[in-house]
Amino acid sequence: MADFQNEKQIVREYLALLDSGRAITKPDSLSGLVSGDYLWRGFHPFNEIRGHEAVTTTFWKPLHASLTSLQRRLDIFMAGQNSLEAHGGVWVASMGHLMGLFDLPWLGIKPTGKIAMLRYADFHRVEDGMITESAMYFDIPHLMMQAGLNPFPPQTGANLVQPGPMTHDGVMFDAQPPEEGKKTLAAVDYMVTDIKDWKGGRIESLTDELRRSWDEDMVWWGPAGIGATYTIERYAEQHSGPFRAGFKDRIFNGHICRMAEGAYGGFFGWPNLTLTPTGGFMGMPASEVPGDMRVIDMYRRDGDKLTENWIFIDLLHFWKMQGVDVLARMTEVPRT
Repeated sequence: MADFQNEKQIVREYLALLDSGRAITKPDSLSGLVSGDYLWRGFHPFNEIRGHEAVTTTFWKPLHASLTSLQRRLDIFMAGQNSLEAHGGVWVASMGHLMGLFDLPWLGIKPTGKIAMLRYADFHRVEDGMITESAMYFDIPHLMMQAGLNPFPPQTGANLVQPGPMTHDGVMFDAQPPEEGKKTLAAVDYMVTDIKDWKGGRIESLTDELRRSWDEDMVWWGPAGIGATYTIERYAEQHSGPFRAGFKDRIFNGHICRMAEGAYGGFFGWPNLTLTPTGGFMGMPASEVPGDMRVIDMYRRDGDKLTENWIFIDLLHFWKMQGVDVLARMTEVPRT
């Protein structure tokens, strides 16, 4: 059985070069770690970028300039074989916050001069000793809120800087027992299939449905604009119920990677879902226009059920498809 330690080490070296700023001052320092046809997927307004130098220039250099003294605060680090044969490969994933002093504007967001945290999750595919593609998803509206902006109407969950796993064991630099990863992947697969098969015609209550996959004291750490919620009953009330009521024509587009290691697992898609917001979701205008949701989910399993879930949704991209450019609206200069 592969222990994925080589792939983990490659990604750790890659992240260290990014965090130190050396990848910015010496772009060729990444040449032995990242392939020439590297593909990077990021949230709006970055989207898909080809080539590590373009990624460094477009994303990392401006971010380092804005969030000075940048440091990565890891909450989850794991690796595994992609369980989806259509895409395959070994992937290394991480999650946490990029913390710095918000000293210069970023994407037009006014700086505060104070600590700011950009919550993120990423997946990196490693082939023949090199990173060939990455998906890095980050919560820009959460950063806006730290800067005193209100990009969305009041959310149903709580807005807060989100902690990592309650058990503090998510950073898995060492190899984990393979059987634990299999249990976690099975729990994630069951939950995904159960939701995908939901057609709105079940007689059971939403809470009874959720109890098949989730621990009673589950925590759902949602993106800014939706918020976090705790326990099955509050999750059903504050997110899952409103989410299902707010959309029609739910299309599951599948995932690019789904994998697990130890008690942790996750997946991402591009996009995962296509939905039509006819119910005025998030207090925004209702629409008959389908929109895409690019999502990363990270999970912690306890026993046979999932107990913590961190969600990253490209809400800026989704609402822009609806004709609402939240980023432009929040960062435009007031006219006199």
